[in-house]
Parts: sequence; C-alpha cells; structure tokens
Amino acid sequence: MNTVVMENAAMLHQVNSLRAYVLEAKYEFLRVLRTPAFAIPSLLFPPLFYLLFGVLLNRGNGAAAHYLFATYSVFGVMAPGLFGFGVSVAIERERGWLALKRVAPMPPGAYLAAKMLMAMAFALIIYAMLAAMAAALGGVRLDPAQWLLLGAIAAFGVLPFCALGLLVGCRANASASPAIVNFIYLPMAFLSGLWMPLTMLPQFIRDIAVLWPPYHLAQLALAAIGREHAGSAAMHVAFLVVFTAVCFAIARRWLARAG
Repeated sequence: MNTVVMENAAMLHQVNSLRAYVLEAKYEFLRVLRTPAFAIPSLLFPPLFYLLFGVLLNRGNGAAAHYLFATYSVFGVMAPGLFGFGVSVAIERERGWLALKRVAPMPPGAYLAAKMLMAMAFALIIYAMLAAMAAALGGVRLDPAQWLLLGAIAAFGVLPFCALGLLVGCRANASASPAIVNFIYLPMAFLSGLWMPLTMLPQFIRDIAVLWPPYHLAQLALAAIGREHAGSAAMHVAFLVVFTAVCFAIARRWLARAG
C-alpha cells in the first residue's frame, strides 16, 4: 500500500513539474511577444535584410540567394538568444525578479528552460519567414530534407547564443546590457561571414573567424543546403557544444550569486 502511495505521489510530482515547465515557457513566450522592443526587431530585421541583400541587390544570382539564406538564418537566431537572455536576465536580476523566482514553488530549472524554449520558438518563426521569402522571392530550391535540416540547425543553433547572452545578463546592469549585446551581436555577425562571404574580407578576418560561434553555425547551415563550406560537421558541432557548455557553466555560478 505504501509503495503504491509513494509511486502515485512521485507520478503526481512529475506531472506538476512538467506542467510548471510548460506554463513558464508559455508565459515567457507571451511576455516577449508582447514586448515590441524585442519582438519587432528580432522578427523583422533578418527577413528585411535578406529581402534587401539576398533578393533585391542580388536579383538573378542564385548562388548569393542560397548563401545568404543560410547565413541570414544564422543571423536571425542570434538575436533571440542574445537579447532574450542578455537583456531580460539583466533587467529581471536588477529588479529582484530572480530572487522571487528562487522562493517560488516551481522547479529550479524552469526559469532558464522557459527562456531557452522561447528563444527556440522565435528562432523557428524567423527561419520560417526567411524560408518562405527565399522560396517565393529568392529562387531558393531545396529538397524537403534540406529545409527541415536547416530548420533544426536554426532551432538548436540558438542555444550557444542563449549561453553567451546569459553571461552578459548575469554581469551587466539593465541599462548597459542592450549596448553590450549589440556590441557582441553585430560585429560577431560580420566577422563570421554572415553578411558576405569571408573570401571577400581581409585575410586577418578570415584567420580569426573560427573563434566565433556564428561562423561554425553558418558552416553547418551551408553544408545542410549543399553549398561550399569549410571544415567538418563534427568539428563545428564540437565547438558549439563546448562553447555552450562552458558559457552555461560559468553563468550558472554567477547566477547562483546574483541578487
């Protein structure tokens, strides 16, 4: 009898924990969606940039349309991770929201898990917008498996930027965090060859490109659509996994001491 009661209690606890994760993710997504300062730039800038540079300025250039579709998919997923963590965590930490979350009756990992799921959802929305534009206006033609693979890369590729954003959010104050994130976001995109092929950039930029997460994610994206790329998929995945794990480990220690 006691065993049955304990099993039922354990099952109920798991159901309640799962429900807490789902609700936290749902409300985080709605909160961000209702924040125009985050939602509008994150959702609209990558498609608008692709429309300008990938479609209008390279009309009839299929190679450019395919290349920029892959790299702008990477550019698009950077924002939800960097801003969704780097700015929102800084604001919530400064306002005491993190301290309230610690004493709330919810699983300890629900706060970060909800933000990661929010970032992944935004990444998929951005990718879907870019994919529709690339197919309808850019002349991009891919196999169904390639569309799906690139979508998966976009969804999971946001995680390194969540980790990097969390590092910023754990240290920067609310007023400084947007400037710090922008200082990371735009230069890193340029130095990784997201706006133009690295072959068009100076040699020293090509030499240091391997230091940036967007470069490795872009190479995976280019490989997924059958375009010329550098290095092996295993090397790029290993870099991104290690980078994400290290950033999350450091941020976790900082977050534990954050007020």
